[in-house]
Amino acid sequence: MAVVYGDVTIVVDERDNLFYTRAALQAHRPAEGRIAVQPTPASGSPAALAHDMLYALGKPLAPGPNSPDVWLDSVNAAWLAAAAWGVATGVRHVVVPRSHLLTIRRIDQLLAWREMTGAQLTLLWQKAPRGLPPALARVERRISGRDQFEALLAEPGPIPARPSFPPATPAMTGAAEVEMGHSPTRQPPDALPQSMKPRRQAHPCTGAMATAQLSQPAPALELASEDTTALATLAHPLIAGALSVLAFTRVGLGSLRFTRDLDITGAVSAIKLHGVGHRSCPLYAVPAWARPLLAGARAHHRLTGQPGDSVFAPVLVAEARHLRAHAGRLPRLDLTRPAGMLVP
Repeated sequence: MAVVYGDVTIVVDERDNLFYTRAALQAHRPAEGRIAVQPTPASGSPAALAHDMLYALGKPLAPGPNSPDVWLDSVNAAWLAAAAWGVATGVRHVVVPRSHLLTIRRIDQLLAWREMTGAQLTLLWQKAPRGLPPALARVERRISGRDQFEALLAEPGPIPARPSFPPATPAMTGAAEVEMGHSPTRQPPDALPQSMKPRRQAHPCTGAMATAQLSQPAPALELASEDTTALATLAHPLIAGALSVLAFTRVGLGSLRFTRDLDITGAVSAIKLHGVGHRSCPLYAVPAWARPLLAGARAHHRLTGQPGDSVFAPVLVAEARHLRAHAGRLPRLDLTRPAGMLVP
């Protein structure tokens, strides 16, 4: 049987029938907005389930004891990254087999992720339903049988099955542009640490949409397919977005310091960068391969509830060590820059 709570569905498979697990795994079709997340068994890492979600989204963490993805060992950072990628790539339905093995804390994390993304969540509870946690106690409707489960997997879900590039508030110019706001969105279960909160920057330079009405964006540099693939698999959306910009523009890290939400067009087709004193603020075309990465960075920024701040500020602190660590693993792109390039 299946118990449905709004956009959360519990499929009770008390006999652990292989059919349900197999159907859930076969339903993993990211291009259609549906993913299957397989929890890592017996993992004690607090962020393990968020890492499993990132893996299902095609964003595996870099391996090794000195991994540059150490930032994502934080529960808050990992779930925020998973939520940003879910929004940016248009995930509409997430199926989690063997969810009865999850702790109550991790179930709460999943429910919080669903609240942030608006996606439908289906949990396979493969033991007696009496073990359901209090968070899943309210029953709205029940369905039963294999046909009903397959029909559930085939439903379109609440989010379109296509990349989601949510447009910004209509473009404004001058100082008014800096003051625009967005509706606050929910954060992961715990409050974001102070180190993750971007520093507020304000300046009168117009945004990308206003600039695009006056001038054509500079063309993006071409990259080899293996390089774009390497960038597309980076787990943290801010790192993937920032390094993609550095790759197709060949600017220094300091050029990202003042990049606001307004500096990325609604369709993620152009980005505006800012030089010292805003004497030179060029507009660049965003290549197709980089659009989902910048959409992920923008979604991450909006989920923090700090719309007026710099999009990439969190990865530019501490000499941008996270960015530099990942850049060092992409030598073909030659993304490393002297420390002096960090601050314009």
